Amino acid sequence: MTAAERDAAFALEDRVVWVTGASGGIGSAIARRLAGAGARLVLQSRSAGSLDALAAALAEGEPGVEVEVVAGSVTDTAADERAVEAAMRRWGRLDGLVAAAGVSPFFKPAEEITLEEWRALIDTNLTGTFLTATAAGKAMLASGSGSIVVVSSVHATLATPRLAAYSASKGAVNMYAKSLAIEWAARGVRVNVLAPGYVETDMTTGLRTSDRWGPKLRSRVPMGRFAQPDEIAGAAQFLLSDASSYMTGSVIEIDGGWSSQ
Repeated sequence: MTAAERDAAFALEDRVVWVTGASGGIGSAIARRLAGAGARLVLQSRSAGSLDALAAALAEGEPGVEVEVVAGSVTDTAADERAVEAAMRRWGRLDGLVAAAGVSPFFKPAEEITLEEWRALIDTNLTGTFLTATAAGKAMLASGSGSIVVVSSVHATLATPRLAAYSASKGAVNMYAKSLAIEWAARGVRVNVLAPGYVETDMTTGLRTSDRWGPKLRSRVPMGRFAQPDEIAGAAQFLLSDASSYMTGSVIEIDGGWSSQ
């Protein structure tokens, strides 16, 4: 294989990728990375204003980039359907999904979690992944090809106090993705998982700035720091590209070595 062929394996030129949770954090970083790799993007989040700002920034940074925006929660089947329809209407296909939408709205002892909090978290993290993967999967299975990247967490397999509900949701997401991978591999659709540790996003601001929890968490990471969002984005590009054509059902942990301790 020549150097040019190796580089081409990572390219996403003209591929159509739907990114959920795109308005901030990991989702936004992934959208920027994919735009730079030549992908055509359908961006979804609950914040229309943030999506429009991201689309404008992408157009400025990557002249010629093609973007569709869809405002709506991943738990809203109508919004998910609009995202797939946007891809099919404009480009006639859907090649990839990055299911990056997720929440971790509380950090409390397990016995203090309310039923309302539990249901809201499970609805976004698990049911939202189910709905978007199902919508994308139907389009990809019809065409006989596609790659789905589910953003999970190291806490899917690494238990930590005060994150019982979040860990439960991400553990279920991992197994759901693995099940899809088994079912859909022979039909041309790959499904893999990215499981980051702590990343410098709005979601982790409270923990990172806490005098108690910030130093404690960083002390458990061999690299001694939280990840930057773009350090997750590169792995997403790899899983969407031909460079990972024989990978499905994999869980890639990006946690600075935390889980290996």
